[in-house]
Amino acid sequence: MKRLVAGAAALAAAGLGVARWAAARGRVPAAAKDPLESSRWLGVTVNRPPDEVAPAGHLPEPLAQVDAEVRMNRAPGDRGTEIYARPREHRAGADGVLARLRGEDPRTEIRTALRETKSLLETGDVLRSDEEIATTRPTLPGKVLDMALGRASEGGRL
Repeated sequence: MKRLVAGAAALAAAGLGVARWAAARGRVPAAAKDPLESSRWLGVTVNRPPDEVAPAGHLPEPLAQVDAEVRMNRAPGDRGTEIYARPREHRAGADGVLARLRGEDPRTEIRTALRETKSLLETGDVLRSDEEIATTRPTLPGKVLDMALGRASEGGRL
């Protein structure tokens, strides 16, 4: 019975994916709508004063390891520091979309570095999940979950 339910769920997810793909075929890709997307600043607010964020002008380790332009401002209302970063190299059009699908987009590295920087400065450690999710045997839903958890820090709002 469990196999039947799992199979039906997988089939429904695949059908939904095909339907969304078919509906999106007529739309213009997001990168084509905004060719400057890959050169825009990504930002995060850290609950620390600027002198603690970059003492003596040294960037925190996660940001120092990526090839990015970085700027910092005092957050409004004296609520910490705003950190902004963007990639030094510019990728526009289809190349940027393909790079993101392959996991080679420089903005992905910058998003991850900003998240790790915020976590490191506010908690003293880069937070990760406590334990890996494991099943007794590899299944399709388990593989999808593993993939989603592996790329969770790369996207979304900061």
